[in-house]
Amino acid sequence: MHVLHINQSDIFGGAAIAGYRLHQGLLQQGIDSRLLVGRVKTQSDRVAQAPRESWLDQKLKRVTEKAGLNYIAQLSTFKVQQHPFYQAAEVLNFHNLHTSYFNYLAVPALVRHKPAVLTLHDMWSMTGHCAYSYGCDRWKIGCGQCPDLHSYPSVRRDSTRWEWKLKNWVYQHTELSIVAPSQWLVNVAKTSLLNQFPIHYIPYGIDTETYQPEDRSRARAALRIESDRKVLLFVSQTLEDTRKGGDLLLKAIQDLPESLKSEVLLLTMGESQIAQDTFGIKTLNLGYVSEDRTKVTAFSAADLFVFPTRADNLPLVLQESLACGTPMVSFRVGGVPDLVRPGVTGYLAEPEDAADLSRGMVQLLENDELRDRMRQNCREVAVQEYEIGLQAQRYLMLYQQLVQAKNSLRKHDQ
Repeated sequence: MHVLHINQSDIFGGAAIAGYRLHQGLLQQGIDSRLLVGRVKTQSDRVAQAPRESWLDQKLKRVTEKAGLNYIAQLSTFKVQQHPFYQAAEVLNFHNLHTSYFNYLAVPALVRHKPAVLTLHDMWSMTGHCAYSYGCDRWKIGCGQCPDLHSYPSVRRDSTRWEWKLKNWVYQHTELSIVAPSQWLVNVAKTSLLNQFPIHYIPYGIDTETYQPEDRSRARAALRIESDRKVLLFVSQTLEDTRKGGDLLLKAIQDLPESLKSEVLLLTMGESQIAQDTFGIKTLNLGYVSEDRTKVTAFSAADLFVFPTRADNLPLVLQESLACGTPMVSFRVGGVPDLVRPGVTGYLAEPEDAADLSRGMVQLLENDELRDRMRQNCREVAVQEYEIGLQAQRYLMLYQQLVQAKNSLRKHDQ
């Protein structure tokens, strides 16, 4: 089986990491898996750069982006068919097709002779421009009159109805199988313009050998954290990212009882350095962390992982916390409830309710017995439901079905 993944990057960004983990899981199953990506960060003969935009692409891009239409000027995408990775592939697996490396209008040509899977990592494939619609449902009826042109990926003018129609044209001229990693995204896809395709639920996988609980005392010693501290872990590239909810975390921590604040340490990972006085409690910044080993140490050192997101699919950091046996506090949004299960693996607060998020933190921090039980539950759920081998096997079964169906159709045509 020869599989080609097309993605924004190999390991830069959540969708990239999710796709790369699937790639590694398939390799472990003996599958010839390769990646064609917009941004290459690793050195591997199985990873290649997607065709770069030409001078003509750049000129067209100035026009199309002014018109409010992103990503349709990349004529170079049609050269993918000439790439050795594409020519050797038996099945294609599209992942994140936004971030200015790929022209989605090329999809019908790419799948004409090869079966294809589209793995959803957000809502972009079914909206007029945005990756997450938040409270807007206009993607169900064709978009237009967009309430937030600045929502990522932003557009300069409201051509959202036209982008929605262009995507719909692509799907009407394409055969795809859709994979959604969360129950939430399955339900969203079924009510969208993607409902014309088979929609499969296959959650992300995680290497539970790499991500597993580390001795807490050893982890805290490695990070020079006092053994008697109550440690909250927070991961975000920047506090200004409203989707990740840094402002909600700030309000939630301010609502903590003063007696508890004096015992708490906020451990953070992310590019921006958070000032000690930002949250009014002791803070330890680890900076940007890409190494799995350091992540495992941070999760293992924490009593709770706090994830105040406003919109998400199946967050990888929650999977990492789960596999490391660290209970979680988050909001009841998107695919978060798949991982944060009330009373089992953590606490789910009502969306946008910072006071409820704070109550969850207090409830779990003050109940050692409950946290211990949740630690065991987290690890069990990770191993039983999200082990990387399970994900790879589910994808492999889907690939085999698609290839067999394509071969049968070819024989029938002959």
